[in-house]
Amino acid sequence: MEKKIAVIRGDGIGPEIVAEAIKVLDAVCRRFGHTFTYDEVDMGGCAYDKWGDPLPPAMLEKCLASDSVLFGAIGGPKWNDLPGDKRPEKDLLRLRAGMGVYSNNRPAKIWPQLASASPLRPDTVARGIDFIIVRELIGGIYFGEHRTETVDGQAVATDVLVYSEKEIERIGRIGFETARKRRGKLTSVEKSNVLDSSRLWRSVMHRLAAEYPDVELSDMLVDNCAMQIVKDPSQFDVIVTENMFGDILSDEASMITGSIGMIPSSSLGDTSCGLYEPIHGSAPDIAGMDIANPIGTILAAAMMLRFSFDMPAEADAVENAVSAALTDGWRCADIMPESGAENCRKIGCREMGDRIAAYVEKGV
Repeated sequence: MEKKIAVIRGDGIGPEIVAEAIKVLDAVCRRFGHTFTYDEVDMGGCAYDKWGDPLPPAMLEKCLASDSVLFGAIGGPKWNDLPGDKRPEKDLLRLRAGMGVYSNNRPAKIWPQLASASPLRPDTVARGIDFIIVRELIGGIYFGEHRTETVDGQAVATDVLVYSEKEIERIGRIGFETARKRRGKLTSVEKSNVLDSSRLWRSVMHRLAAEYPDVELSDMLVDNCAMQIVKDPSQFDVIVTENMFGDILSDEASMITGSIGMIPSSSLGDTSCGLYEPIHGSAPDIAGMDIANPIGTILAAAMMLRFSFDMPAEADAVENAVSAALTDGWRCADIMPESGAENCRKIGCREMGDRIAAYVEKGV
């Protein structure tokens, strides 16, 4: 098969981790006989420096013309003082909206080889951590009206949280369909004891439940969910929630797995062209030092193979290669045991990519 991938390397460690994911994708091509071409896209602070715009329209068009988008990370202190509409992070929202991707899917899964890296108690980890957060991505308070005005001599800021029934229904269906393909349990997370938007959310989810009798639906308030994720994550299969709640909960969930550097994500809409990225930021403090962990980006590439390209065997090959690297004791700095556990060896970003690519070609 031939596929065109738009590549956004971005800022900070973005270029380093994306380079390793491409290295692994090239190994997939050699093993399985595919051809992937890469269309470079300027986005982020680097694009602002070059074009005066963090996401020039021509770059967005490149993304829309591709079969999928591989994304690294953007932003950093250098661009913090730019006007709001020129901030790199703002244009990530514009990219998602432009692509029409409204469902962000983040797995929270602990690799057995990294069980000791979880900050949770060993008995809690032993019960299992394997769930997915399905987050609505282009609605809610991030996309509502934002204004700052002067009232009675002082500045007053307002951010408006808006959800329509249609927006809730389409992300709700993603949650139900995902649960149907897993263990059949869906937790709908909101704040219906306070927010009207959450009361609408709960109403729509309960209406949809009638169409999915094989899925067990439960409701949970967001503050309770935050507590339950650290108390007993084994209770969760699929969590579906709105934009801001999902942003916060998915970062919390990533940390109980041992390292944010291990977690990929996919952003999908009504077409097969998805946006795939690690969930961590640009980490400018370690950029160029060859110590970033590329595994989150490599696993994001595996999600691309599975969900956008319908290549399950190829995705399995990448995930098996990651597992083999961990089993053989190869560790980046963020997942290296503090005690320097026996048989664990610390390696850099490039070497981790080399080793995982080699495992892919070997067919471990």
